[in-house]
Amino acid sequence: MEVIFAFRLVFKVIGGNPDSVFVLRIYNVSGVFLLPFNGIFSSVVTNSVETELALETMILIAMIVYALLAYGIVRLIEIFDPHRN
Repeated sequence: MEVIFAFRLVFKVIGGNPDSVFVLRIYNVSGVFLLPFNGIFSSVVTNSVETELALETMILIAMIVYALLAYGIVRLIEIFDPHRN
């Protein structure tokens, strides 16, 4: 998920074309996991001649939260692993 979030962040910041199949798929997949963070901050949007650039800070918050959740799950598995030396 972190990689997909990173792609979305980069595409938003540099104005990725949402009509591109790859960019659209990244937006759709990541959008589901970003729903809990929607509306925390407003997006910073800059309109240029050819594209729209946006910084969605919720992506950064989501990346941090999901990384901490993954770390916590891994630690719990390590703690309760009966085969651990």
